[in-house]
Amino acid sequence: MKKIVQTAGRNAQSMIFPIGKPNDAYAQYFVGQSYLAPVSTSQVGIFNVTFEPSCRNNWHIHNAKKGGGQILICVADRGFYQEEGKEAVEMKPGDCVNIPAGVKHWHGAAPDSWFSHLAVEVPAEEGSNQWLEKVSDEEYFKATGK
Repeated sequence: MKKIVQTAGRNAQSMIFPIGKPNDAYAQYFVGQSYLAPVSTSQVGIFNVTFEPSCRNNWHIHNAKKGGGQILICVADRGFYQEEGKEAVEMKPGDCVNIPAGVKHWHGAAPDSWFSHLAVEVPAEEGSNQWLEKVSDEEYFKATGK
């Protein structure tokens, strides 16, 4: 645990947003350790999500009757985003991905890097998040080129 904290500290120094607390409430939807820090919870939800190396969330879909989806903005280090049936996209600080409602996807850290992104919840009518299967090691390492 001490190594993770020290490495997380270096990650924290490379960005202006806090890493937050261990993301225990959603741990069942992640492979590896993630951290969550609310940036804004009024008007539009904005959260800083930090992933330790190789950590990624499960495949999931942001559902909505109208509107919805998610915006990811990389704020530190390096990670990946992948939509089902497409090649993974590498994300570095300043990169932004717009995810429409109804798109199956995952995102997480590179195998050799921490990764922090702002997750912006796009306002939705009857919005929900549908958590699906884990991203297997085989899928993950193929997507990240390792």
